[in-house]
Amino acid sequence: MSSTAKADGGALGILAGGGPLPGQVAAAAAAQGRAVFIVAFQDFAEPDIVAPWPHEVIRLAAAGRILAALRAHHCSELVLIGPVRRPSLRDLRPDAEGTRILARIGRALFAGDDGLLAALVRVLGEEGFTVRGAHEFLNDGVGKPGPLGRHRPNDQALSDIARGVAVVRALGQLDIGQGCVVQDGLVLAVEALEGTDRMLERAGTLRQPGQGGVLVKLVKPGQDRRADLPTIGPRTVLAAQQAGLAGIAFEAGGTLLTDPDGLRREADRSGLFVVGIDPATLCERPPE
Repeated sequence: MSSTAKADGGALGILAGGGPLPGQVAAAAAAQGRAVFIVAFQDFAEPDIVAPWPHEVIRLAAAGRILAALRAHHCSELVLIGPVRRPSLRDLRPDAEGTRILARIGRALFAGDDGLLAALVRVLGEEGFTVRGAHEFLNDGVGKPGPLGRHRPNDQALSDIARGVAVVRALGQLDIGQGCVVQDGLVLAVEALEGTDRMLERAGTLRQPGQGGVLVKLVKPGQDRRADLPTIGPRTVLAAQQAGLAGIAFEAGGTLLTDPDGLRREADRSGLFVVGIDPATLCERPPE
């Protein structure tokens, strides 16, 4: 628990997108003795996940309501967690405070996800909040080095992982995505705006004969780890199996696991390997 949390006794504010992680962060914070308040983004946060906790459902661009709710619950520290699909400017319909904040974000609004999130973290800091990373609370939910489950990558898979590391790092330098699929040295798909699941669907249609490929997920170079860390879970393994892949490699220490035990069971059941890697130790070569 941070010194700020001890000093002010305020609730931890959770800005919640989709998936189970907002509830897991809330439970972990409560176990530390923290009060919790969730801003559940309308059309993104899952009602069953936020229901056990004090929360308010608020439209993404209603920044005035969001800030007022956080301050009413004395939230000085925030966690941004859970996927949120970036809306078009036409669909945002910001309130007056939202318009002011969008102006302060400026050109980052049109940048990649990491650039936008970094700008959002900066603006929240200027508004008096401290943004913390979900990984600071989910110690048991951060992937560790080595295989998760019974299965191990063979030499071909290890070669594809090294190739994938080089590709994802190049993508990350351009703030495009956090993942790719490689089979026998051939890049089948790279992750962009559509996200991992859609990328895996596309990779499945491009799969070549022979051993299945590998999904590689990494933190972008220089990424602020307080927002948008790579995330995998049992559904990722199922999607990788449906795409005909041999396994998944994720960055150890920089990837959130939504359900580590369930992920391990699904990997063992499906016959896929899931392995935590240190990208810096892999032999890289530039994409051809």
